[in-house]
Amino acid sequence: MDRLNPKANFEIKSFGCKVNTYDAGLLEGRLQADPFLETSKDKIYIYNTCAVTGEATKETVREIRRLKKNEPNAKIVVTGCGAQVDTAVYDSTPEIDLIVANSHKGKLEEIVQDFFSGATLERTHKSNIFRKEDLEAGGGIETHHTRSFLKIQDGCNSFCSYCVIPFARGTSRSTTIADIVQRINDLSQQGMQEVVLTGIHIGDYEDKDLRLVDLVEHVLQKTNIPRIRLTSLEPKELSPRLLKLYANERLCAHFHMSIQSAESKILSEMKRNYTAQDVVDSLKNISECVPNAFVGMDVIVGFPGESEVEFLETFTRLEKSPWTKIHVFPYSIRPGTKASRIEGHLPQIEIQRRADVLRKLSLERYSTEALKQVGHYKKVLPLNHKKLVMGLSRDYWKVQLTSAPSGPQEINVKIIGYDHSQFAKAEGLLVGEIVSTNSH
Repeated sequence: MDRLNPKANFEIKSFGCKVNTYDAGLLEGRLQADPFLETSKDKIYIYNTCAVTGEATKETVREIRRLKKNEPNAKIVVTGCGAQVDTAVYDSTPEIDLIVANSHKGKLEEIVQDFFSGATLERTHKSNIFRKEDLEAGGGIETHHTRSFLKIQDGCNSFCSYCVIPFARGTSRSTTIADIVQRINDLSQQGMQEVVLTGIHIGDYEDKDLRLVDLVEHVLQKTNIPRIRLTSLEPKELSPRLLKLYANERLCAHFHMSIQSAESKILSEMKRNYTAQDVVDSLKNISECVPNAFVGMDVIVGFPGESEVEFLETFTRLEKSPWTKIHVFPYSIRPGTKASRIEGHLPQIEIQRRADVLRKLSLERYSTEALKQVGHYKKVLPLNHKKLVMGLSRDYWKVQLTSAPSGPQEINVKIIGYDHSQFAKAEGLLVGEIVSTNSH
C-alpha cells in the first residue's frame, strides 16, 4: 500500500499486515507535520517493511533497486519489521540511504531530518526490541476512507516455532481501555464509520486485570461508532462471553481465525497452545452463536515433518467444519526460527501441491457461501476503489454496487448476484443495489 502525500516530498510504501497499515497512518500523520520533508530537495521514499517471510525481505530489496534505477536521485529509508530482523540484508544494500528499525520507529522523523540535513552520518538505527515498551499513539486513519485501523496491542509472547515477529515487534504490550475508547470517539467525530481493533496478537490484550472481552464491552458501551471489527483470534480466545457480545450488531459478524493447522501433532510442533479439537470446536461455536458470520482462517501447509496423512487430517476436519474462506500460506523457511532447524522439510513442489488442494477447497466453499447471500439485505460501507463502485458489508462480504452512493455513510443494499468476471481474485464479488441510506 502506497501513501503519496501531495503536500510533502515523501511517499510511504507499506507492506504486510494490518498493524503495518496502522503504523503507516501514524507515520504519515507525523511526517506531514515535519517542515523538513516539505522543503527536501529530493524525493524521500519510506519503506515500512514486513518480515513474516524471508521472501518478503527479498522482494522489498528488489523493489528498492528497481525504484533507485528509475529515480537515481531518490532517497530511500527502510523501517518496520524487516529493518529490525533483517538489518544485515538491508545494510548490505547500497541503494538504501537510511535504516530505522522498529526499536527507533517512534523517532523516525527526527532521524530522517538529522541524517539528510547532515547532522548525523549514522546510517543504521537499531536497539533491543524487547526493551521497547510503547505502542506509539495516534495513526490508523486512511485519508478519504470510511474505515480506520486502531492498534490496541503490539508484540507477541507466543514465540511460535515458524515465526520471527516477536523478534521484530518485541513482547506483548497494550494501550489502556480509556485511551482506546477516547481514540474511537475521536475517530467517530472525524466521520469514521468503522474501527478495526488490530494488533500483533490481540488475544494477549490486557489493561491491568482486564482482557480483550472487557475492552470490547467498554467500546460497545462507551462509543457510538457504527461498526467495530476484530482482527485475528486463536481458537481458545473465543470465550462464550466474547461470542455473546456479537448479539450487538455493531460488533461485525466477521471472524479471522489464526488456526495454522487442524492436526494436533503439527500444532504442537508449531508451538501453538491448542489442539485440533479446539480448532473444530471454535468453528462450531461461531456457527452456533453467530449464525451466518463470515469466518476466514489462516492455514500453513507443508510445515516441516507434515506427512500426507497429517495434511489430509487437516483437510478433512476443515472440509467438515463451518467457515467461509481459507487464507493458505505455503510454508517457507524463515531463517532464525526454530522451524528452520526441524528435520523433514518438504520439497517446494509438494508444498505447492498441498496449497493448491486447500485453495480449491476454499474457493468451492466461498462460492457456495456467496450464492447463499443472494436475495439478502446487508448494511454496506462504501470503499475507495479505482475501478469499481465498492462496499464492505458488516459480515465482511465485498460488494460491487450497481450505482454510486451519495456519500460515505453506511447504506442498505440488496444482494442481487454473485459475479466472477470483474474481480482480480478468483473468489468473485457479490453484486448489490442500493435500497436506502442507513441513518445513525
